[in-house]
Amino acid sequence: MTALSPPFVSITLILFLSASFTGSLYLSGLPRRRGLPTPALSLQTQLRISDGVPPAAPAGGGRTGLAAEANYWDPTAAAAELEAQESKRPPLKVRFREPAKHWTDALPIGNGRLGAMVWGGVAIETLQLNEDTLWTGTPGNYTNPDARRALSAVRKLVEDGQFAEATQEATHLSGLSSNAYQLLGDVSIEFNGSHLSYDGGSYTRELDLDTATATVKYSVNNVRFTREYFVSHPDQVIVMKYSSSRDGSISFTASLNSKLYIDSYAIVNSTTNHLVLRGRCPGSRTAQSSEGIRFAAVLDVQVGGKDAVVNTLDGKKLSVKNSNWAVLVLDASSSFSNPFTEPSESGKDPTAAAIHNIGLVRRSSSYAELLARHLDDYQALFRRASIQLSDGASSSGGAGNVTTAERVGSFRDDEDPSLVELLFQYGRYLLITSSRPGTQVANLQGIWNKDIYPPWDGAPHLNINLQMNYWASLSCNLRECQEPLFDYISSLSVNGQKTAKVNYGADGWVAHQVSDIWAKTSPDQGDAVWAIWPMGGAWLCTHLWEHYTYTMDTDFLEFKAYPLMEGCTSFLLDWLIQGRDGYLETNPSTSPENTFTAPDGKSASVSYSTTMDMAIIKEVFSAIVSAAEILGKKEDAIIKRVVAAQPRLPPYRVSKDGSLMEWAEDFVYPETHHRHLSHLFGLFPGHTITVEQTPNLSTAANCTLHKRGEDGPGWSTVWKMALWARLQSSDNAYRMVQQLFNLVNPDNEGDYAGGLYSNLFMAHPPFQIDANLGFPGAVAEMIVQSTMQDIHLLPALPRDKWVNGCAKGLRVRGGLTISICWTKGDLHELGLWSNHQRSTNIRTLHYRGSIVTASIYPGSIYTFNMKLECVRKQSI
Repeated sequence: MTALSPPFVSITLILFLSASFTGSLYLSGLPRRRGLPTPALSLQTQLRISDGVPPAAPAGGGRTGLAAEANYWDPTAAAAELEAQESKRPPLKVRFREPAKHWTDALPIGNGRLGAMVWGGVAIETLQLNEDTLWTGTPGNYTNPDARRALSAVRKLVEDGQFAEATQEATHLSGLSSNAYQLLGDVSIEFNGSHLSYDGGSYTRELDLDTATATVKYSVNNVRFTREYFVSHPDQVIVMKYSSSRDGSISFTASLNSKLYIDSYAIVNSTTNHLVLRGRCPGSRTAQSSEGIRFAAVLDVQVGGKDAVVNTLDGKKLSVKNSNWAVLVLDASSSFSNPFTEPSESGKDPTAAAIHNIGLVRRSSSYAELLARHLDDYQALFRRASIQLSDGASSSGGAGNVTTAERVGSFRDDEDPSLVELLFQYGRYLLITSSRPGTQVANLQGIWNKDIYPPWDGAPHLNINLQMNYWASLSCNLRECQEPLFDYISSLSVNGQKTAKVNYGADGWVAHQVSDIWAKTSPDQGDAVWAIWPMGGAWLCTHLWEHYTYTMDTDFLEFKAYPLMEGCTSFLLDWLIQGRDGYLETNPSTSPENTFTAPDGKSASVSYSTTMDMAIIKEVFSAIVSAAEILGKKEDAIIKRVVAAQPRLPPYRVSKDGSLMEWAEDFVYPETHHRHLSHLFGLFPGHTITVEQTPNLSTAANCTLHKRGEDGPGWSTVWKMALWARLQSSDNAYRMVQQLFNLVNPDNEGDYAGGLYSNLFMAHPPFQIDANLGFPGAVAEMIVQSTMQDIHLLPALPRDKWVNGCAKGLRVRGGLTISICWTKGDLHELGLWSNHQRSTNIRTLHYRGSIVTASIYPGSIYTFNMKLECVRKQSI
């Protein structure tokens, strides 16, 4: 972003939305919401509302207080030449040459709590808004006393081999439907009629991933207009800045609206130019008139220029004329407090909170300070990791005025590696902008939504989708972004304890497939094939252990992770029952969303001890035993129970066709190419199937993946990428990359067809964010894999596609960071360091049969050459 020079004049719109966190908002010593970090810089400078141009962005894309972690390590020799080529590479931008026609053409911006989709219309600009606490419903009772009787009946039918009848009976185990994520509304900026005749050839719209800013540019009668958008996490504001090349050329009408139940009005006097919108979310899915979460938004308008005028229009709009610049501040607040408090009892007045917070922002910050803090905060995360890929040919892929959609459309022909880089960093961008400490967990669409009832309610789905949202948080160096997940698991454990006790007579806590902001833990309402699956909480608990393995944070392990893992393990121990052949079994058991043909020829989904059940249980049991060893709890009674149960868990089984069995019996299943790969959990993200330790099972997993085929929705394709990477099959992993680059027409979507929309949102279809967020993690698996002892270098690198490259700032287990470069498909150099460890970290490096043991001391960076020889050591 560059500073504006005369004769440019700017209009700046700052959209400040406050969420409904417990506690208050603090800005520079004033009340601040809990969970949001205090800004690193002072906010004492007054927001300057005066004639002239508000300060523009600092040249060069902002400042960072510390060197980005990706730049700790400096490559040498040929590896440095790869970096020198960076200036020739296309920028990390999503580009358009026209305004959005569909929602999936719009540009997503956010800060974890607040989301906006920028459409870029010329005559009428729309900024579609989301706030992560707006949901239908109120706290619920997620228990079913009648489930105990149904459980006994289902188990008896399964024992008798009546699987179809058990499937039907299992519907009595289900509960109420989850609630639905809502939308906040729209900011509409309607410009004067001259904008209808803009020069179409002058129009550009782009999202810059390095600065987290969206920009629109166009010309009208030789007047150049520029708009810039960003959402600040430190200051919790959405910012719109408008500039033009002629004084007094900014005239517009501003309005607020929502699809929810609202009323709105305007206030204009000597000190205030406000639009106020008040509304509420439905109190339940079925009773639209019942009151749920209340919310309010207040839009404040300030203008500059001697001829600028602000008036009300129809009592609900603000009219701005002849402005040199303007600043619009939008603050929104809701009555949501936490999953266990009725919104009506939270004691929050959303309207008063919004008006109060607008005053804080206006008194405390200039536009330049807001932008500077936004860049410092965002780039401190985004610039931790980078990736450069080259096919070895000189290409200007993405240069000039080529749109991102055009690049996606031509990928099958040119296979531009820089487009893979863009999608990799886009996934990291979306994670940063949809999940930050103190926010709600990223839902099925992150935070972006245009519907009252979005696809699948926008709800967190715990049988792959929510977990995939956070695959990249550790390996791609965004560990803080995973914190909302841990807060969410804590809430699930509270309700899940009641569900476990009442529904199943079990200790500990449980969560099923679908949840919502109220931490719903009971089975959802619907068919057993997807609703009856009590392993959602257990899968989530594996993320707790993984967080420890990457960070080595023993405080986190002891005080956050272990209590949650202990509760989950208590449930699993009680859920397991004496089964066939002396093994412990789960009953009822499903393989998420898949069916089989029972021996009697009937279709069914409920049986016992599915492969996924057992793989997840094995993973949780292994994790808690390891955690107990670290924390000195190995003599605890629950750990002794786990150790006794582990050898009694059924082993993996191989089907007669050579694939890994999905169920405990070798059932026939009608949908060979089913999108779910549940029975391969042990390969990825689990660790009980590996090429080195279980070669026969790896062969069976390979057969399974070939049998499943290459087609499928985006998240399924990304999962296949990671699975093939774990099998060290670079060709197959890369074919999944190719599979993703299919441009989707929103007017003609195919079921489960996958692909990319023009704004790079991945398709199911329709849009789900899981594939976007999971993609960087899958790419990282192709480049480096790790355990607490071993680091495998370039295990699934497509050598003939990504001939040269560097990946910098990736994380590996054991609390280490790695940067790695390769040339002509071969390892050239790598750097390895730890700046958090208190003691020596001894790791074994693996590369194409070479094995070297390395001792990594904290505070130093070690450089290894292609022979895995340490050639340099330097301080961080």
